Amino acid sequence: MDCGDATVLLIDDESEVRAGISRLLRAVGWKAEVFASAEEFMARLPFTGVGCLVLDVSMPGMTGPELHDRIRETDNAFPVIYLTGRCNVATSVQAMKWGALDVLEKPVDDEILLQAIAAAVERHRQDCQRRDAKDSIAARLGTLSPREREVLDQVMLGRLNKQIADDLRISLKTVKVHRGRAMAKMQVRSVAQLVHLCCRL
Repeated sequence: MDCGDATVLLIDDESEVRAGISRLLRAVGWKAEVFASAEEFMARLPFTGVGCLVLDVSMPGMTGPELHDRIRETDNAFPVIYLTGRCNVATSVQAMKWGALDVLEKPVDDEILLQAIAAAVERHRQDCQRRDAKDSIAARLGTLSPREREVLDQVMLGRLNKQIADDLRISLKTVKVHRGRAMAKMQVRSVAQLVHLCCRL
């Protein structure tokens, strides 16, 4: 199991549960941060990096689902695994509506919990990579001049240089210059690469 630099955030009001799960996580190499309440967790925000949230459904004060709603409003919404003292179909369905990746009944089997955490962390890692890629593409687009963006938009539509020149009422040479600069700024060498890149936005 590759734990890497991921952090598991555990929120449960039962001290025995917190102690047992945090001990298990550290034994297999996961970084763990534990909290006795949703309010304690909120006071610690924001969290950065890759990880997941292991969250008790029923807690005094702010409940698990209420906290989940707050987390989803942040820039780095961690995947959530719910823990519940009584897991049934209704609870599972409701948890999925809340956006949970998994629902586990306490006392939870160690291996099942570790597998769920590994899946959640991998999901978050992939989400972060996609978000970083989008941010990078958007940043490159932001470096284009208005004219370069106009030319690039026409290129994306499959139009030829002469057609672009006629539409924008500029010379063919000017189109080629703007096109070359735009492609260089976007770090692509072909129209196919450009289309593939922009489709990721």
